[in-house]
Amino acid sequence: MKLSKLAVALSVQALGLAGCYIVPVGPDGNYAIYIPSNPSPTYPGQSPVASAVPGQPAQPRVLHARLYPDNDTATQTGMVSGTVTNMMTGKGRFQLSYAGEMLTGEATRVSGDERKGIASAYGASGAFMSCEYQMNTPLQGAGNCLFSNGAKYKVHIGN
Repeated sequence: MKLSKLAVALSVQALGLAGCYIVPVGPDGNYAIYIPSNPSPTYPGQSPVASAVPGQPAQPRVLHARLYPDNDTATQTGMVSGTVTNMMTGKGRFQLSYAGEMLTGEATRVSGDERKGIASAYGASGAFMSCEYQMNTPLQGAGNCLFSNGAKYKVHIGN
């Protein structure tokens, strides 16, 4: 009799927890989201960021940004890389390491043209950068960046 009460008690607990799941949270308080490093190819007219659950908003995507020198000042530092987290809302977070300093900022679509955008980032020492870009798809684009020291770069966005 005691064994069957224990089995029933454990079954009730298991059923009560069956609908629960754990969602990892990063140190900044945002949900940690796994994004595959090799997303499916996109094709014209296809929405590559459609949500897996109908009615749910598209999930943020982390994209690599590679900046290539475009003048002598930029050549002194060389290629720079960073990330853009596309929030899929017309906004994004931009982060890169430049000359040993972390610059952080945001990217925003230009009103009236969902493909064009601007990005700005700032560092603790006062260094800053500004970019203008155009996205070919929600996951790929290119543009130009200018740093506070006069360095000019060509930026390529996408994995």
